[in-house]
Amino acid sequence: MPRNKQRQSTDTWDEGECKAIIAQLWTLRESMQAYEASLAPLLPGIDASYKASARNLAHYLALRHSDRRDLQEWLSRIGLSSLGRAESHVMANLDKVLGILHRLTGQSWVPHSKDEPIGIKSSRKLLERHTAELLGNAPSERVVRIMVTLPSQAAGDFGLVRRLLASGMDIARINCAHDGPEQWRAMARHVHRAARTMGRPVRILMDLGGPKLRTGLIAAGATVLKLKPLRDDFGVIVTPARIGLRAAGATTPVAGAAEQIGVEAPWLGQLKLGDHLDLTDARGADRTLVLVQQDEGGFLAECSHTAYLVPETELRRRRPGELQVCSGLADLPSQDGILHLERGTILRLTRGEIDALPRKRKGRAQRAVPTVACTLPEVFEQVCVGERIWFDDGRIGGLIKKIEPAWLEIEITHARDSGEKLAGDKGINLPDSQLRLPALTEKDIADLVVVAQIADMVGLSFVQQASDVETLRAQLLQLGKPELGIVLKIETRRAFENLPALLFSAMTSKAAGIMIARGDLAVECGYERLAEVQEELLWAAEASHMPVIWATQVLETLAKTGLPSRAEITDAAMGERAECVMLNKGPHITEAMRTLNDILRRMQEHQTKKRPLLRALRAWGMPGQTAS
Repeated sequence: MPRNKQRQSTDTWDEGECKAIIAQLWTLRESMQAYEASLAPLLPGIDASYKASARNLAHYLALRHSDRRDLQEWLSRIGLSSLGRAESHVMANLDKVLGILHRLTGQSWVPHSKDEPIGIKSSRKLLERHTAELLGNAPSERVVRIMVTLPSQAAGDFGLVRRLLASGMDIARINCAHDGPEQWRAMARHVHRAARTMGRPVRILMDLGGPKLRTGLIAAGATVLKLKPLRDDFGVIVTPARIGLRAAGATTPVAGAAEQIGVEAPWLGQLKLGDHLDLTDARGADRTLVLVQQDEGGFLAECSHTAYLVPETELRRRRPGELQVCSGLADLPSQDGILHLERGTILRLTRGEIDALPRKRKGRAQRAVPTVACTLPEVFEQVCVGERIWFDDGRIGGLIKKIEPAWLEIEITHARDSGEKLAGDKGINLPDSQLRLPALTEKDIADLVVVAQIADMVGLSFVQQASDVETLRAQLLQLGKPELGIVLKIETRRAFENLPALLFSAMTSKAAGIMIARGDLAVECGYERLAEVQEELLWAAEASHMPVIWATQVLETLAKTGLPSRAEITDAAMGERAECVMLNKGPHITEAMRTLNDILRRMQEHQTKKRPLLRALRAWGMPGQTAS
């Protein structure tokens, strides 16, 4: 029915209109059954515990295949339960609406429960059962579980793991992209020991690293040490710059020095307190160091002016009546390789060979083209000119302008006005490209041997298509662990677009779930679409009765700094719509866990998933009534 016709309708009951809606609903019901029938070859492979869920997902996909907003508005206008909260029991909800409409129009109605895979009550119980199968039983004080990424220190610090459990950790996450099998086993031992000590179950998720599409080597910056005294607002020196002089190659630090450099050992042995050491720095400025303290490591020197020291700098000992004795410098710190990129900058992404030296043209030095290596150069054959590319969680964006055998030419289009810094080992996203990368790398397959021994579930990173899930299940079968829980990390645009196929494939496992990796999804799908994308993921998972892990940057500022932002508190409350919320490591992680625990406990009294519970709002009372 056209939307404009509905808007012209009055509140008067129109039996003819109602019968037309009934006809629409019957057509919709038939399309649900037809789509379920088309999936018949797929359904036999579904695990018995997910049979009803697979049928319900088929009905939900048919429901959402066309725009149903007109139908929704009409049902709401006459006060009927709409179809908008029917994800977990689509056919049963549709039949209830049809039954009511039949009775309103004086038509007979025969229940069709045999066609309904699941009802509203049984759907809730089924989701609870699937969630417990994968994530373990919920704690007594809240329904949503809390997952925490273990830092590397957890391998050697049992006390840290115990504190995490005491603060509310229900699931420990081990990231296989970091550390190694020995550290992972130590972490798992500490988790199990702490769980036994505290008398509460804790499960372990191990995330496979997957193909790492990241920036690689960047040519190291200049080897230079800047000495800068601290001055007050009037330019008066408050604290001179302090540097430690020790024998080249020595490791014992000089007390009181912010930086340490090496000098020739015989020359160092001739120095005395009070000596003045002259130098000409990298800019040609004459500077003097004064030796003010000596210990077993060497001498502490002070400088009252800013100086730039490079390997070519010489220190000249100055004493009245004596010849100057010089020493070169060693062990100067080299700057990490960092590129400064601005909008309009041309960047080269290479297969690994870095041309860091400036070239010369007509006798003058030419600035080198900013260049960074790529850890997966095979993507060069899978991208096209004009496609977007993002670096470092979407901070820097560009367009592929040219594809050469050894490099990609990229024009930077997104950066702050002041520019952005790009370092090595930062993520790369190619949201427009149809990448053909295996979800399981050789390292992942090797890591699975350890995962199968110590984990309760495995996270499949960079999953994009159903065959990726099948490959993982085949590996687990070879390892004798076909029952190991599987978590699909939805972190790419392609995974989101292929979600139905991924869900059906995951249903071949008895224990399965999805992780919404919102950081990568925001980059891949666009920040403006993230709210829409995560909603659709939640809906599809609910239709599948499959648990969801709400991940990426939850209370991140609080975990890192100890002070939360207003926005992230609201964001954390959204986690109540999932079955588990993941926190990443940080120095204030226990405080973040306590805050999250409190938020989840409060929110579960107001709603479950997206269904409001209408708890009494005691904070306001009733206007005009005396409080009791």
